[in-house]
Amino acid sequence: MPNVPPVAVGNHRCGSGEPLLWIIGPCVIESHELTLQIAETLRELSDRLRLPLVFKASFDKANRTSAKSFRGPGMQEGLKTLEVVKRRTGLPVTTDIHECHQAAPVAEVCDLIQIPAFLARQTDLIFAAGRTGRAVNVKKGQFRAPWDMKNVRDKMTEVGNSRLLLTERGTTFGYGQLVNDMRAIPWMQELGCPVIFDATHSVQMPGGLGNRSGGDRRMVPYLARAAVAAGCDGLFLETHPRPDEALSDGPNALALADLPDLIACCLRLRQALEVP
Repeated sequence: MPNVPPVAVGNHRCGSGEPLLWIIGPCVIESHELTLQIAETLRELSDRLRLPLVFKASFDKANRTSAKSFRGPGMQEGLKTLEVVKRRTGLPVTTDIHECHQAAPVAEVCDLIQIPAFLARQTDLIFAAGRTGRAVNVKKGQFRAPWDMKNVRDKMTEVGNSRLLLTERGTTFGYGQLVNDMRAIPWMQELGCPVIFDATHSVQMPGGLGNRSGGDRRMVPYLARAAVAAGCDGLFLETHPRPDEALSDGPNALALADLPDLIACCLRLRQALEVP
């Protein structure tokens, strides 16, 4: 596997020779109370399994199929919730940004700034995130080849920030389907960046339900295990206590109760890959 210099994310490190980094949380902040409930459960899981875990939740889901879809509480209220999560649980936190002006206030709270896949080519957005000095996670667009992410790396370098993670989340395959090429993991690692595998968005069916995206969460464990076997540096998983009731991306979210078994299996696979 390519040797990848570690990147610091909060009090964790992600890259060659480091444990798998876990980025887990609900798709969107549905309410302050539910978000804290999920975060406390994840903190307990992190403590029990000794996981380097970053809590993820979006304050705004701007890339929605329908304008009537639930988007979240907005930046001001969302960052208040994430700040409380961070203070109460001690977990590093991350959220995604869609506009340049959001980068600085998000960096005041979040340890990791996420650039959504649909915005992976937005130069000014990447510049704004990079200039904060925070670690940045850019999701590879469904329309981009793995080697195209070299340009993202170069943009981050241009603003003096080498703290870049790249996330594989599938490639458009016809209409309303995604497919994963696990070769993307070592190819992007060869760019010198740790690679995260997004196992939940990879099973998404964009626009599959007409006015919203569908998905097949049954496939999440298969892809997560395959990505660990391929040598990814971390896993991204969206979760919800009751995925069928989730206000965003429920069809591809993993039930909170199903996380421990999947994580335990992935940790065993990771251990099997370690060189004696």
